[in-house]
Amino acid sequence: MTQARLMDGTALARRTVEETAKRAADVTGRTGTAPCLATVLVGEDPASVTYVRMKQNRCRKAGIDSRHVALPASVTTEELVATVRALSADPSVHGILLQHPVGDHIDERAAFEAIAQEKDVDGVTFASFATMSFGLPGFVSCTPGGIMRLLDEYGVDPSGKRAVVVGRSAILGKPVGMLLLARDATVTYCHSRTADLPAAVREADIVVAAVGRPRLIRGQDLKPGAVVIDAGYNEGNVGDVDFDSAVERASLITPVPGGVGPMTIATLLEQTVDAAARQLGVSV
Repeated sequence: MTQARLMDGTALARRTVEETAKRAADVTGRTGTAPCLATVLVGEDPASVTYVRMKQNRCRKAGIDSRHVALPASVTTEELVATVRALSADPSVHGILLQHPVGDHIDERAAFEAIAQEKDVDGVTFASFATMSFGLPGFVSCTPGGIMRLLDEYGVDPSGKRAVVVGRSAILGKPVGMLLLARDATVTYCHSRTADLPAAVREADIVVAAVGRPRLIRGQDLKPGAVVIDAGYNEGNVGDVDFDSAVERASLITPVPGGVGPMTIATLLEQTVDAAARQLGVSV
């Protein structure tokens, strides 16, 4: 039996960041101002600290300035919103990333909505979701945007295909479904209340697993030849798909790690340069 081809997000992300670095240098050379991404971190969650450090390192490689704002875990919603609004009003900042999670006592949605739309390079605000859903200019949620780039890279045309999205989060499940719908896929959302999830998954030409449950999707649940996008990341470098069984049944599959994750960061950097170019009035 032929095993699925791996969708190498690391290689695609590397090329994307290299191109982004050229565009960032162009913006800097033409305006005298380097694109700048501000990251806001609440508390010291180890995974979040690691992600932010990784993003800062990628920024340096791409010629993007990074500004880190660290807030204590005890910060209030009002204080966090004020911090984000100040960054939104700062002309030297072109993109803002509020690292999730922010703590149960925080109104996360209020904090997201404090990000100015033109600086929402992570695609987390109501306005960004609306423009993305209607196919208007704006910023897409980074992980869904990275997923679409992976599909394009491997010649997967969603048009006319059945796509099943397992998960309905505001920054992953829901937006990736809208992006697939915009490309003429027939989209089904599944979630924790879905009756007979395996039956729904077996109908899918494209499966996006984004629910945060390790190895939830098994190879026997897949339609032979399905394209499998594992956007889950669980303890122990385990995705939401049982890779060992799925690789025997799928035609294309993303590994964990090395699939969707690198493309999330690459999309964030790309959109930061886009934001800087627009705000500085240049075309790159």
